[in-house]
Amino acid sequence: MAEPQEPLLMKKKIYHENCPGCKVDQLKETKTGIPYKELSFIWIVVLNTSLPISSLFPFLYFMIRDFHIAKKDEDIGYYAGYVGSAFMLGRVMTSVFWGVVADRYGRKPVIIFSTFSVVVFNTLFGLSTNFWMAFTTRFLLGCFNGLIGPIKAYACEVCREEHQALAMSLVSTARGVGLIFGPALGGFLAQPAEKYPNLFPEGSLFATFPYFLPCLCISVYAAVVVVACFWLPETLHTHGEVSQEENIEAANYSTEPKESLLKNWTLMSTIIVYCVFSLHDTAYQEIFSLWALSPKNLGGLSFTTQNVGEVLAISGFGLLVFQPLIYPIVEKKFGLIKMARVSAILSVPLLASYTPIAKLSGISLALALNCASLFKNILSLTIITGFFILQNDAVPQNQRGAANGLSVTMMSLFKAFGPAGGGALFSWSQTRMDASFLPGNEMVFFALNVVEVLGLLMTFKPFLTFRHQRW
Repeated sequence: MAEPQEPLLMKKKIYHENCPGCKVDQLKETKTGIPYKELSFIWIVVLNTSLPISSLFPFLYFMIRDFHIAKKDEDIGYYAGYVGSAFMLGRVMTSVFWGVVADRYGRKPVIIFSTFSVVVFNTLFGLSTNFWMAFTTRFLLGCFNGLIGPIKAYACEVCREEHQALAMSLVSTARGVGLIFGPALGGFLAQPAEKYPNLFPEGSLFATFPYFLPCLCISVYAAVVVVACFWLPETLHTHGEVSQEENIEAANYSTEPKESLLKNWTLMSTIIVYCVFSLHDTAYQEIFSLWALSPKNLGGLSFTTQNVGEVLAISGFGLLVFQPLIYPIVEKKFGLIKMARVSAILSVPLLASYTPIAKLSGISLALALNCASLFKNILSLTIITGFFILQNDAVPQNQRGAANGLSVTMMSLFKAFGPAGGGALFSWSQTRMDASFLPGNEMVFFALNVVEVLGLLMTFKPFLTFRHQRW
């Protein structure tokens, strides 16, 4: 009897001398430990692209007020929502394009170009003198910032499978820290001539452009990251013309047939659920700042931008501890899906507590608000991290750039509605402070909980499917 042949996919991999992806794969075979250097690059790049996304929220209320486009205070939320949505609207237009470019020409060129776009357009946004300039620069920043899709694919490709949960946790941590520290920077550094008159006297550049300093700080950091990106190793396989035998033996990582992404329900179901939770998160980020800055007679906290910055900074430090140190351990024990569901369930009563928190004062207000903000952001990041991993697991490597581009496009479409819808809902809620059903801000947080519960329900079968039972 003939001996059974060794399965094709179990044969030794063929590495091509001039292929950057093969070099990375060889390194992964020889070094089984965590690739700290590569993951640190990923962290600073994702942080860079996340900082400008929501850095404007603490001062956007005052920026719109200074543009004198709103006829009354209750209308400021509408215009703030439009500017907040402009970035995501731009990403809707171009994310698939950048994903395809990353699959064809490499992850590294897209990462460098997108990082450089932050330097240019975020700086111009800080120099905005009217509503339309602010809207346009944010829109262009979204159009040219195609990084988040390719960097998620890159994070999976640069490390071994057993370290992918850590890699994606770092992506979501950097994203979450950026979405927290960005507003913290905006809160501390906006209107510096008013807060720090000894450093920024009247008539100085930062007095003329009161919202330029936080944007400038982020742009300077982005410029440093652009230089650092040149040391990133490319992970895309570029084999050129190879023999049929080599194609078969390399099929498990480089030449898998391309299935239509739209027909891949495993991918599409994870993207849709991810979009629903992203809509919730973006609306929450905008509403939180508007709610904290609005006057007490309208159900807000009458905070300054610096007060908001302090709360968000504390949340950011909490994420720095939780995501890289605690999340991977908990994920291995309970799995991605169970963690996402528990996080969504806990978010509902937490959000419902925000309206009563506004009635507190002094130390009790500070303690309750900081705890609520910290736990809310931890729960949100736990959900998003899980769906990052599920999306990359749903497709082969040669489709990850396009798949993540599609994900970012759909997510950006939902997120574009988040600030606009959240701002409009917030402004409308302030006109019904004496309503008998869900008066004032109670309506806002109720609407956020409706979206969260919808996302929770969609995490169950038959809607959500995934390739590996270990999730």
